[in-house]
Amino acid sequence: MLYHLLYPYARELSLANLVTYISFRAAAATVTALLLAFFLGPAIIERLRAHKIGQIVRSEGPATHLGKRGTPTMGGLIIIIATLVPTLLWARLDNRFVLVALFATVWMGAIGLVDDYLKVVQHSSRGLVARYKLAGQIVFGLALSSLLLAFPWTGTVLPSTATTVPFFKYVYIVLWWPLYVGFVTFVVTGTSNAVNLTDGLDGLAAGLSAISAITFAAFAYVFGRTDTSEYLKVFYLPGSGELAIFCASLMGGCIGFLWFNAHPAKVIMGDTGALAIGGALGTVAILLKSEFLLLLVGGVFAAETLSVMIQRRVFKYRMRRYGRPFAEQHRVFRMAPLHHHFEQLGWHESTVVTRFYILGLLCALVALSTLKIR
Repeated sequence: MLYHLLYPYARELSLANLVTYISFRAAAATVTALLLAFFLGPAIIERLRAHKIGQIVRSEGPATHLGKRGTPTMGGLIIIIATLVPTLLWARLDNRFVLVALFATVWMGAIGLVDDYLKVVQHSSRGLVARYKLAGQIVFGLALSSLLLAFPWTGTVLPSTATTVPFFKYVYIVLWWPLYVGFVTFVVTGTSNAVNLTDGLDGLAAGLSAISAITFAAFAYVFGRTDTSEYLKVFYLPGSGELAIFCASLMGGCIGFLWFNAHPAKVIMGDTGALAIGGALGTVAILLKSEFLLLLVGGVFAAETLSVMIQRRVFKYRMRRYGRPFAEQHRVFRMAPLHHHFEQLGWHESTVVTRFYILGLLCALVALSTLKIR
């Protein structure tokens, strides 16, 4: 919005000329997101507390988490607002990359909001039925892939159904369009659920999401410039630089939320925030043709999801083979997702979160290294 208002005066006013720089608008969006989260956070938390929208803690979870029962949830609203508003203020609203990313955040956030509402307000233990939640995610994946197939990006040599391969220069995989539709749907659904699974400790999902968001902001900026993309030998995607502003807003929103979500948390993001963040990150990776890069950037998210898949697969195997659940000593992990495993090993919650942050930063640095190691 501000870009469209100030751009006509860019030649006459030096201050207005600043909006022509994506780097400036990304920084401004980050600051705006932080201030919004700081300002709106207490009011939203108080409103959630007044309506008794508190966290439900599973009895089979770690005993140390029982004290979190009643902590205001649905705090992901803070992240969503602090992401959408700065993006609308500082990004170009005629940019398809930005519009798609915004829609992904709203759509996935709405699914999470319904789930949280049913669990907390309607006291439905399961919340939104899993198949309905999955259906909502799949519908978005199908819509996104259909959009990319019907209206492919112009000005790039990449085919509409292509995805790039990290560590290789000008190498990409072209998928048959039905496979591409399934691939996009899988990436969006998997990423949103991965962030949701990671959201089990105070500050864990928010901090890791901020790291992932700023990493993708760097890739969007590089891919969207002819000079940097040529210098680094990566594909040029015209207009993708605007995604850096969206990612910067998401990072600012997550960090601002972390102010209230750090241990001991005053608010929990719930499915509202986790699904919105996951959907946003997955969509950004798809728009940048960097779906495989998502495994590097979100390595911790991938590990958390893999731990749950392994634990469930082993459980089902033993039930099918022996007709009874496995004993504790036969489990792959003491508890899944992975962060609960380390809690059961005796790590304090803050220790798990801090060390997972370190691993998240390591994953981000490895991902960024792919810009030079080709």
